[in-house]
Amino acid sequence: MNRNLPIWLTIAIAFIAFAAGLLIDRHYLSSTSKPEGDDPKVKAILDLVAQEYVDTVNTDDFLERSIPFILRGLDPHTSYIDSQYSKITKNHPDGVIPDIGAVLIIFNDTIHVECIVPAGPSDIAGILPGDCIVKIDGQPTANIKKSTGEVYKLLSGPDGSQLTLSVLRHGYPKVLDFIVTRNRIVKKTLDSYYMIDKNTGYVKVNQFERSTHKEFVEALTQLQAQGAKRFMIDLRGNGGGYMEIAVLMANEFLPAGQPIVATRGRRKQYNQPYKSDGKGAFKNVELAVLIDEYSASASEIFAGAIQDNDRGLIVGRRSFGKGLVQNDFILPDSSILRLAVARYYTPSGRCIQKEYKGYDLNQYIVELLERYKHGEAYNSDSIKIDKSQKYTTAHGRTVYGGGGIIPDIFVARDTAGITNYYIDVENAGLIQRFAFTYCVKNRTTLERMSDYKQFLRTTPIDNELIQEFADFAAEGGIAPRWYYINRSRDLILTKIKAIIAHDIFGPEGYSAIVNRNDNTVQTALKALNRHQAAFPITE
Repeated sequence: MNRNLPIWLTIAIAFIAFAAGLLIDRHYLSSTSKPEGDDPKVKAILDLVAQEYVDTVNTDDFLERSIPFILRGLDPHTSYIDSQYSKITKNHPDGVIPDIGAVLIIFNDTIHVECIVPAGPSDIAGILPGDCIVKIDGQPTANIKKSTGEVYKLLSGPDGSQLTLSVLRHGYPKVLDFIVTRNRIVKKTLDSYYMIDKNTGYVKVNQFERSTHKEFVEALTQLQAQGAKRFMIDLRGNGGGYMEIAVLMANEFLPAGQPIVATRGRRKQYNQPYKSDGKGAFKNVELAVLIDEYSASASEIFAGAIQDNDRGLIVGRRSFGKGLVQNDFILPDSSILRLAVARYYTPSGRCIQKEYKGYDLNQYIVELLERYKHGEAYNSDSIKIDKSQKYTTAHGRTVYGGGGIIPDIFVARDTAGITNYYIDVENAGLIQRFAFTYCVKNRTTLERMSDYKQFLRTTPIDNELIQEFADFAAEGGIAPRWYYINRSRDLILTKIKAIIAHDIFGPEGYSAIVNRNDNTVQTALKALNRHQAAFPITE
């Protein structure tokens, strides 16, 4: 997630990702199973509709449309996955469309972009998380049967073929058209990893999938071989994934016998404690974990295990607050009911699930908006703490449950450089387009460079680059307003250079450039340099 996006867009992303049931949030405690038995009342209702209703009704379609409404009385994360989509995700378990590089959710009968693969086809075109797709190749999506599987099939096509996506963007009055060139995407769950200084390895984890633990250990091992004596694990914007993978990753840092997480449900089979086995390869390194309000579920399991065992520093802002565990139940037509079957508890005994009242999306997401409203994103004193849910870590520190993981070191949200001009060029996808156009024009020269550091030394001076961008944006319909351009100058230049570096040198180049001006990263780095993350943390 772009940490420099305006609040309205980051809130929109959270609304889609979390309220719709977290497409990528799969915390399974057991293998999938099939429910048994039919409810005679449901069958009677369907029979009456089929036989007596004034109009002819396809009862299969009627039931399909009704299921999400039935589930609304439960919780915000129980969800229904139609049979077409479940078949697609069997072949693509990471949930990524292999052609346009985006994850979609159909919510309130609208197609939303949940997240974007960095440097993938949608990213290159300028599509952003939070966009609503209203047309596909000129065909209004209102005319498309609104099943996720149907939409995915419509978006699929041969490598190199193009389609036009028309999107509505929150806060922007016009429909925006983007030409997307389809391309097969291999999605890794580690965005990047590199040496941020001579002693510190940085690892950005975007979700917890089946492959993540293996990728994670390989990255840490490579960084250790390069001299890393401590690590910074970035979980900001990470909405979750498999609980078991978070457990395996936390295990890498803990001595034997330490609690990692426990689950408790109505049925005994869901009551399960998880402890470290002492076989982790990184039990003695200093550790900082970065979180924000979009770090959820498996991210919170990992962060909670590290914090409650006093094993490392948690840096950033209060996490989302999702403490429910889902299990998948396969229905007769291969559709899936993803049902909350348990809550999870951190080693100190706290459940970090925030309050909810059934499937009340407004109430659930308004809590996130309220954090901004009462200043929590900018001031740690504004964090609302439930003092009745007080717990103690392994070495005596006080922590609180009932609403996310509160960091050990708070870092305010950085809004420096966000102006109306920046929002306009971001909405129009002009920063991405300029960067990729620059790469096309200068690829031969850029590919001769050894790394992003050489690129930074040899790029045009900033004054020339910002002027070139302003001219490009003007051609794209955004007139230059130099007062605002100068206020957004560092933000625009950093993003342009980071996107170019990603294209030429890969995701490590992107992270290395962005992180130089990232307040959370720099705060964590200072804390590591002062050895504040040395085990055990006691204050």
